[in-house]
Amino acid sequence: MDAAMVERLSHGEGWALLQALPPYDEAASLPLQQRLRDAGFAPDLVAAALTQSRLRARAVDKFGEFAAGMLFTPDGLEQATRLPLAARHAARYAAAGVRTVHDLGCGVGADAMAFAGLDLAVRAVDADPATAAVAAANLRHWPSASVTCARAEDVRLPAGEAARHLGVWLDPARRVSGIADARGRTKRVFSLDAISPSWADVRRYAAHVPATGAKLSPSLPHGALPAGAEAQWSSWAGEVLECVVWWGPLVHEAGRTAAVCREAGTVVVTEADAAPAAGVPALESLERLGAWLYEADRAVLRAGLGGALVARVDGRELDAGVGYVTSEAAYEVDWARRYRIVAAMPLSTKHLARWLRDHGHDRVTIKKRGVTLDPDVLRRQLKMTGRGRGGSEATLVLTRVAGAQVALVVAPA
Repeated sequence: MDAAMVERLSHGEGWALLQALPPYDEAASLPLQQRLRDAGFAPDLVAAALTQSRLRARAVDKFGEFAAGMLFTPDGLEQATRLPLAARHAARYAAAGVRTVHDLGCGVGADAMAFAGLDLAVRAVDADPATAAVAAANLRHWPSASVTCARAEDVRLPAGEAARHLGVWLDPARRVSGIADARGRTKRVFSLDAISPSWADVRRYAAHVPATGAKLSPSLPHGALPAGAEAQWSSWAGEVLECVVWWGPLVHEAGRTAAVCREAGTVVVTEADAAPAAGVPALESLERLGAWLYEADRAVLRAGLGGALVARVDGRELDAGVGYVTSEAAYEVDWARRYRIVAAMPLSTKHLARWLRDHGHDRVTIKKRGVTLDPDVLRRQLKMTGRGRGGSEATLVLTRVAGAQVALVVAPA
């Protein structure tokens, strides 16, 4: 889809067609396409509208009811910030006294919409003409927002007195140009050197404008965090979605933090929360295992803050770096799951199969961390096909204790 088609879809006949389409149904798309052509709509407009209908259906998970009034590109939707997280980003700028945000690499405009929704002026750019046109359509309701097709590196930011109350937001492209698969998705990159703008450019923006934030991959190396900045790993419903690096007045807690976000609210875990566990050794042997097993949210683990769980439950990690913590006491931790430990044994397929059979289990759910074993291979070795024969299902945690592979049978608490 090019910028000209975006223009057709966002006005007049194209917009009316798009808004009149029924809820997207893959099975009905071909007959619907033919009916629309027979009704006199141009074939390319029909194809583009149905593509937008499909993307809107996918976008509901990120944008809720707002998806019905937005336009998307496939890559833009995939990289777009989920609405609750975009609102948290915008709130940082507003609280820091920022009045104008330069969104450099705005994509489809998800974060720009959140900025504008808090009455911040937005100056957004994107290097791709079609994506910039999509963002402009999505921001059409906010007169204080503008979108320009330009490279972030070519934008001249205000300096001196004109830079007061100015903020910069960057969401560097993490895909290379060119089609990589049958669905039209381009190849994702993970190196900080391969993103665009580059990591060096991002840091230059932060040196020029103190109120700078950059949305990066959750794989950001901890050692890449600049001094005095905050890197916050955020999850939604247990899935780690991003790591945002904040500078200057946007920093809430320098260092590594984790935001565990759910519909019910957000909990932030910091390095200070993990500090009391410094020096607490991991478990020495399987015999020292407590009655309960705790699993921290993935954002906490990505941020390297597993020690916060050790401190919170007065426990010990099963092995260095695995993220599972055991304790004798039952605690309610809203950013961790708790399991009752039913059985624990060295990881032996023969012994584990016998235990499962003796206890009437013919199906298993497998969780693993710190071991390289393939869960599907293990199921076959255990003769757990996933087809119940009247038995029950067991939850297995495969991990390490004191460097040795172990299997824990657990029950959710």
